Amino acid sequence: MSGSHPTGGDTTGDHAHHEHRHGSAGREFDRHYWEQRYHGAGSASESEPNPHLTGELAGLPPGTALDAGCGEGAEAIWLARQGWRVTAVDIAAAAVARGRERADRAGRDIADRIDWHAADMTRWEAGENRFDLVCACYVHPVDSNDALFERLAAAVAPGGTLFIVGHAPGDHESAAHTSASHVHVTAGQIAAGLAPDRWDVQLVESRTRSVVRSSGESITLRDSVFRARKR
Repeated sequence: MSGSHPTGGDTTGDHAHHEHRHGSAGREFDRHYWEQRYHGAGSASESEPNPHLTGELAGLPPGTALDAGCGEGAEAIWLARQGWRVTAVDIAAAAVARGRERADRAGRDIADRIDWHAADMTRWEAGENRFDLVCACYVHPVDSNDALFERLAAAVAPGGTLFIVGHAPGDHESAAHTSASHVHVTAGQIAAGLAPDRWDVQLVESRTRSVVRSSGESITLRDSVFRARKR
């Protein structure tokens, strides 16, 4: 699985993670799939952090953060700039390498705040009650989201925040490039997987936003945005 994964040449500032490709060896969204995607992608310097994440989390006091499915590191670097100590994890070693290079270009004060790991988040031991913030933007495991979301929720420390952005049902851009049903998730489905006595759900929304491809074409994306605080 992977997360904010750009395709080459996007200038929208929004990771063009919507162009899922088929035809690679192995299973869709497995390690081989994502390595191929990132080896064929363009420069990471053009990608920007997810606007839902920056808009919702700008006011949080910094602490420790897990960026699950970090892709080429746009969110991890943004968090580091806000003062967070970030653990950035992605299944694709090529993506992690690009993220590390990008952080190095951002300066030693940023690079030193991020620990990079090439690992499958469905198997990597994130630990329990460990991070003040756990975030994931468009993370697609090979199969169901349930086990992944459960693992991410467990990693949030008491008083910490879980923040997830996904492709909402009805997002035509992602639907056009994959038949995997679990790619689309509602914020309500994420909320339903959390124990109500342990979480204060703060945001459950479906949002649309417009971006412009490198070709100049304007497209509309539909996203699910979820935020909750662990008691």
